[in-house]
Amino acid sequence: MEFQNLIEKRRTVRKYAEGNTVTKEDILTMIKAAQEAPSWKNSQTGRYYCIMDEKDVSQFREECLPEMNAGKCENAVLIISTFVHNRAGFQKDGTADNELGNGWGCYDLGLQNENLILKAGELGYGTLIMGIRDADKIREMCSIPETETVVAVIALGVPGEQPNRPKRKETEDIVKFL
Repeated sequence: MEFQNLIEKRRTVRKYAEGNTVTKEDILTMIKAAQEAPSWKNSQTGRYYCIMDEKDVSQFREECLPEMNAGKCENAVLIISTFVHNRAGFQKDGTADNELGNGWGCYDLGLQNENLILKAGELGYGTLIMGIRDADKIREMCSIPETETVVAVIALGVPGEQPNRPKRKETEDIVKFL
């Protein structure tokens, strides 16, 4: 798929088809694409925890997501994205390179997640990135170490809907040339 077409066609999906099958190989392909994103000093701090078993997904949805999100990822597998904190945006001695500190970890992970969801779209899958979740319960359920910051849960599956393209702001309204 041509890149411009891919980024214009990709939509957030909130309904997934029953009988959804996402293979481990496809998830690895998406994560490999995510790894190609740039990161602060090539720190590569993004991490992914994949929940594929239907029973585990159901338990995760019930215990880690609020009702508003749990219902939007039925029939999907879930990927939890995290970053190793105090590395991106920091010197080797632990001092922050600038005022953003761990903000660079979130920034880098956002770049990675964008690559992941675009690759998912190319492979015919739909995605939903959810930031409203219970990080403490997720950490416990997925055995995520304290050295990582839980950022997002990404639902991934075969779309059960084809959402329309939402209106975008005019480019001239969001850019300023100096």
